[in-house]
Amino acid sequence: MLTATTPSIAERPTVQTLGVVAGEAIIGAHIFKDLFAGIRDVVGGRAGSYESTLREAREAATRDMIEAARAMGADAVVGVDYDYETIGTSGSMLMVSAAGTAVKLG
Repeated sequence: MLTATTPSIAERPTVQTLGVVAGEAIIGAHIFKDLFAGIRDVVGGRAGSYESTLREAREAATRDMIEAARAMGADAVVGVDYDYETIGTSGSMLMVSAAGTAVKLG
C-alpha cells in the first residue's frame, strides 16, 4: 500500500476518497531505558533505546492505519501525519498516532 505525507500520489490520480483512517500505538519505556538515557544526557550521544522504542511505535501505528485503509478497499493513504505524546502519570508511556486519508487510485 502506498502512503504519502503529500495530499496526492504524483504518478496516479485519486479517483475516490474513502475517508480518514488512523492507527495508534502505546509503548512503555522502562526504568533501564530511563537510566541509560540519563547517562547519555550526561556524556552525550544518541539515546538508542528510546529511538528504537519510538521507531517500533511509529511502525505499529502505521501498520494499524494501513490495515484500516485495506479494510475500506483503499489503494493508498495520503496526507499521512504522525503525532507523538508521552502519557501516564510519570510520562513513561509513549503514544504514537498515524492518520491519513484512504483513497482509491486511477
